[in-house]
Amino acid sequence: MSAPPELRSIPVGIDATGTRTEFDSMGSVEVPADRYWGAQTQRSLEHFAIADDRMPIAVYRAYGVVKKACALVNAELGVLDGWKADAIVAACDEVIAGKLDAHFPLYVWQTGSGTQSNMNVNEVVSNRAIQLLGGALGSQQPVAPNDDVNMSQSSNDTFPTAMHIAIECELTERLLPELGALADLMEAKAGDWMDVVKIGRTHLQDAVPVTVGQEWMGWVGQLREAILAVEQAREGLYELALGGTATGTGLNAPEGFSMKSAAKIAELTGRPFVTAPNKFAAQGSLDASVRVSAALRGVAVAVMKIANDIRWLACGPRCGIGELKLPDNEPGSSIMPGKVNPTQCEAIVMIAIQVIGEDTATAFAGSQGNFELNAMRPIVVNNVLHSIAILADGCEKFRKYSVEGTQLDRERIDGFVENSLMLVTALAPHIGYQAAAHIAEGAAANGTTLREEALKSGKVSAEDYDRFIRPADMVGRGLGGA
Repeated sequence: MSAPPELRSIPVGIDATGTRTEFDSMGSVEVPADRYWGAQTQRSLEHFAIADDRMPIAVYRAYGVVKKACALVNAELGVLDGWKADAIVAACDEVIAGKLDAHFPLYVWQTGSGTQSNMNVNEVVSNRAIQLLGGALGSQQPVAPNDDVNMSQSSNDTFPTAMHIAIECELTERLLPELGALADLMEAKAGDWMDVVKIGRTHLQDAVPVTVGQEWMGWVGQLREAILAVEQAREGLYELALGGTATGTGLNAPEGFSMKSAAKIAELTGRPFVTAPNKFAAQGSLDASVRVSAALRGVAVAVMKIANDIRWLACGPRCGIGELKLPDNEPGSSIMPGKVNPTQCEAIVMIAIQVIGEDTATAFAGSQGNFELNAMRPIVVNNVLHSIAILADGCEKFRKYSVEGTQLDRERIDGFVENSLMLVTALAPHIGYQAAAHIAEGAAANGTTLREEALKSGKVSAEDYDRFIRPADMVGRGLGGA
């Protein structure tokens, strides 16, 4: 037996022009000579060139982790030669590092199991491993895409595994930190403004006083609850389908493969991944991803409410509410000089609308599993990863370019408090609801102040009015109120 080829140090890239002949079980296909992909990837590019929606690169980098873990475990279990595993691992490390991103061109709209993206990874890793071993690209020797890179695996268990890894990483590394930073900043501002009394509003109408800090803490509470929901939904991602192979039975995978591969992925990522105890549920459904999407919808609902409140409170500057002064980031109109708009708030609202729409599609896709497989995976992972990306980036920009520089117009806030008719609520315990209502109605009808109408009614003296109508005493005892 000849010695196995040695692993070489060869920079990423193929110095070639024209095409190269690759093959699969259906025959030969010409592929671009400067690309690592093979026949099945090329077939998919031709058959599914639909719009320009490409499979998110995060899926492929996660797939690099999956293929690396599988190669290591297969070698450990004695079903894959160690030197082959080393070459596969070397290629996978480049996938994980993003060095081979340009070789993953496939569209979202492909087979619902993600088979073509799985084969794209298999082919790229195979050809790069062959190159590192000094072999001929396209030969499938000495590292074959199916027999070696895909050993002990199926698209049906690797794609949902890559989905979970990709989504978990994006949640943990991108979205949750940005949501936390936004909540922290808003909480700090709430603390600074906790004693600033302002008029509350219900039904878009004047209501009894609150403080600016209390209002902002309401938004902070929404964000904290949304973060908690995302963290809870994330737990379902830690169960991996890997090891179930085609239908959940584990056919063609060696004994112990599922547990060892999940443990290896946990080791490689530093995350608490485990093998799914029920592979039939893991492969026949997309429930974990659907729950994450629902949590993202919750984030969208919260940030939309916050952004809308802020832009309403900042509307003006002369003819609106105008309690908040937002940073002037860019000119707001091509025809009206000097106009500045709440653009960051508008962007957040649009992002939230998009996320809610993507969640609707994701939920519907999650319901479309048939028997041992849900074949709607590409749309789900694309939607979830896109929602994470736009929420994370949107919250970052909203924090930096809107919330951070937001200031109060104290004169306007104080003026609204002084002129509010709903301060009359403090009189109700002393003169009764009906009498207090008549005072407010009279002030509204006559264009007079609340104090003037109260004294005119004879129901309250000037001394008692000044004692009862104290806005600072009407905001409750701290955040929880009375």
